[in-house]
Amino acid sequence: MAAFEAVQFRVEPSHRAFQSQRHIVIGITHAQTCLNLTGRLRALREAGFRVTLVSSPGELLDRTAQGEGVAAVGVPMRRDIAPLADLVSLARLWRLLKRLKPDVAEFSTPKAGLLGCVASLLAGVPARIYMLRGLKLETSTGIKRKILLTAERLAAACAQVVLCNSESMRAEALAMRLAPAEKLQMLGDGSSNGVNVERFSPGPCTVRAELGIPEKAPTVGFVGRLTRDKGVPELIEAFDTILKREPEAHLLLVGWFDTAEDALAAEVRKRIAGHSRIHCTGFVADTAPYYRAMDVMVLPTWREGFPNVVLEAAATGLPVVTTLSTGSRDSVVPEVTGLLIPPGYPEAISEAVLNLLRDPARRQQMGKAARAWVCTHYASNRVLGLAASFYSSMLMPAAAPGPLLAPTLELEPATK
Repeated sequence: MAAFEAVQFRVEPSHRAFQSQRHIVIGITHAQTCLNLTGRLRALREAGFRVTLVSSPGELLDRTAQGEGVAAVGVPMRRDIAPLADLVSLARLWRLLKRLKPDVAEFSTPKAGLLGCVASLLAGVPARIYMLRGLKLETSTGIKRKILLTAERLAAACAQVVLCNSESMRAEALAMRLAPAEKLQMLGDGSSNGVNVERFSPGPCTVRAELGIPEKAPTVGFVGRLTRDKGVPELIEAFDTILKREPEAHLLLVGWFDTAEDALAAEVRKRIAGHSRIHCTGFVADTAPYYRAMDVMVLPTWREGFPNVVLEAAATGLPVVTTLSTGSRDSVVPEVTGLLIPPGYPEAISEAVLNLLRDPARRQQMGKAARAWVCTHYASNRVLGLAASFYSSMLMPAAAPGPLLAPTLELEPATK
């Protein structure tokens, strides 16, 4: 889908919606997901929406809301399955939505997606969107998988539109019968935020010097939560193989040890901490300089929606090695901007990385192609412009004629 197609419904505009500033509530489960909303909230505000951000309380919630110029409300939500706590969170969300009376509600991430979409329906929010950023159930089994599948279907049933982050995510959601095909929408070429291609761009940095990485040392990078589902155990194992073939190599892990259900085992964390060639930064507010310290970026993930870190690396002019998993396979043009490998195979990671490390000309060619591709399809002003236009269209009168097409937007320059 190159652009979002005709919406299958129209919301009758309330008198309030057209007599005052339109109000949109954006809801997520945990404050750390605010990292994925930078730019999106501001774009909606600048498009004329009054924006309220909802998540579990946390410093990132307050910091993001202040930086984006939007309101914030903390509503405690558990990420794990907790029926009694979930009922309390549902009641709180319902009361909040009844009080705020938003014109549009967008909820995403598994728990907020379920509770927020149900609360939005019960509160009578005119336009309800479930943003499908990923499918946690893809790495779950047994009764837990069945519970998560039921939750996804219920969230989708309460929404009028399920916005999918990528084409493979849309295909997977359709295969799982989360919602009818006409309800599963994708804006433009995918991604929920796009990339600021001015901020994420090639250039010098001081990161290597700060971390003690020699300027010419082959450096493999990873950016994101340090968890099992991101493929970190396989990456650590693969790096030992890489070191045997490239003894001067370093591994740069830009991220933090998440305490979610897919947290790394204690022995893996100990292995990372005790390795002289692995540099682990912890949480980093501005990751842009860290990409510039890498030669290759690797995301050996088991599941994604549409990985922002791959687009950021590509915009910085890096070739990327990632997996054929849902979402991640959409973020690379195979053999052009990077390489795709099956998830769960350390040997596939090491082979792909070594091939790129030993061929500087190929890395450079892939990096240039990657930046050009991202600037054309995923520049943030294009992606966020589509989102703002889509949400505005949901409040159009029912009599509005014709399909809703993606607007033609000025793209950010392909080179810096």
